[in-house]
Amino acid sequence: MAGLKRRVPLHSLRYFISMVGLFSKPGLLPWYARNPPGWSQLFLGTVCKGDFTRVIATKCQKGQKSQKKPSHLGPLDGSWQERLADVVTPLWRLSYEEQLKVKFAAQKKILQRLESYIQMLSGVSVTTAVPKSERLSCLLHPIIPSPVINGYRNKSTFSVNRGPDGNPKTVGFYLGTWRDGNVVCVQSNHLKNIPEKHSQVAQYYEVFLRQSPLEPCLVFHEGGYWRELTVRTNSQGHTMAIITFHPQKLSQEELHVQKEIVKEFFIRGPGAACGLTSLYFQESTMTRCSHQQSPYQLLFGEPYIFEELLSLKIRISPDAFFQINTAGAEMLYRTVGELTGVNSDTILLDICCGTGVIGLSLAQHTSRVLGIELVEQAVEDARWTAAFNGITNSEFHTGQAEKILPGLLKSKEDGQSIVAVVNPARAGLHYKVIQAIRNFRAIHTLVFVSCKLHGESTRNVIELCCPPDPAKKLLGEPFVLQQAVPVDLFPHTPHCELVLLFTR
Repeated sequence: MAGLKRRVPLHSLRYFISMVGLFSKPGLLPWYARNPPGWSQLFLGTVCKGDFTRVIATKCQKGQKSQKKPSHLGPLDGSWQERLADVVTPLWRLSYEEQLKVKFAAQKKILQRLESYIQMLSGVSVTTAVPKSERLSCLLHPIIPSPVINGYRNKSTFSVNRGPDGNPKTVGFYLGTWRDGNVVCVQSNHLKNIPEKHSQVAQYYEVFLRQSPLEPCLVFHEGGYWRELTVRTNSQGHTMAIITFHPQKLSQEELHVQKEIVKEFFIRGPGAACGLTSLYFQESTMTRCSHQQSPYQLLFGEPYIFEELLSLKIRISPDAFFQINTAGAEMLYRTVGELTGVNSDTILLDICCGTGVIGLSLAQHTSRVLGIELVEQAVEDARWTAAFNGITNSEFHTGQAEKILPGLLKSKEDGQSIVAVVNPARAGLHYKVIQAIRNFRAIHTLVFVSCKLHGESTRNVIELCCPPDPAKKLLGEPFVLQQAVPVDLFPHTPHCELVLLFTR
């Protein structure tokens, strides 16, 4: 096996992977049920299992055991608060400089494995596909740090369940697992990434719950009413709270009474200390409900949060996606903009665009911006932001990208260059989206933003870069990974955004 040919027999690949310990049973892969087994199944087992950042972080933590506990935790005996910090913010014991080193090493490791799979598929010899050195084919830039290290989250979601003292009306974050039946809800006001305002609203929500005669909904199918709390803030200090409530069999009159009680608590009662600018209430009969499934009801205040970013005033609805670190998001979007290389002859295609910030921030440099987003409210926000900021060369489409993108691309002129930007959720992109991008030859540049380059996102990258495969309807020329830029939006945690530039 000194060198693999361009079209490597499947059985040879299986043999090679089994020899180096990379083979994973196809049935364990999430996409195996809907796609026939092929080359993608052969390479993703390790990536699905390999959260390299967490592994490295754990090793660093073990080396920090004897370090003096930081003063922000106070006179704790160490247990609930420290245990929660170790789960939610595993890197909190490290200095920020050390955290960045851990994350950079992890991102480099991810890219090395990813490149080895791509090279193998392209017929590169095994000796170079799995190098012993730490060289990369793509250019890996230094990690861009977050401008804000503590209290940076602009959105936090708090759960309700039994606390360490057994009180079922405790508001915080979970420790333990449902499988083991040892779930405990621990107050989170000591966590470094949670701003004081979020903790304050959570504490007053707990006060409200403990004086309410209605029971909380601890296990979804076992009754109870009060559920989680989401808090959103902007850089001006405006605060939106969203309370999720299981209506069970309450009448509309009874629901109205509960809404009035919680409204009164946060306007004139003890909760007025939070200074909420808006309070939403959602009646949710499922564990997760969208606005379309169960509308967010505004009990009082302003219906939106507004943010200033990249010289734009941005409108954010209750369930619209917006990066949770505003200052870090500006660094991320500037990085994306620089990598796209757009000009006045370029159409910018923004897939999974959220509130449209990436596309709108680059609109003045392009001929047109086309955005696609699943959440209808986010699309309405993007359209409002475009109109408010006087941007006239943008259009945004609501729906599933895999259904909208093929038709949208067919309608465009063949001669015009298109730059695509994708910023999918952790689940990655639907394979039909990858097919559309791959097979539309006018797309020569693609910027892929991922906060978790494992599992489906890895499969996305491999399908973008593999040789043409008629069986998988990947007919266009493959993309080549040119540059990678890690951007830290999540200090104290193992997570990091990775911006990848592909060209062809």
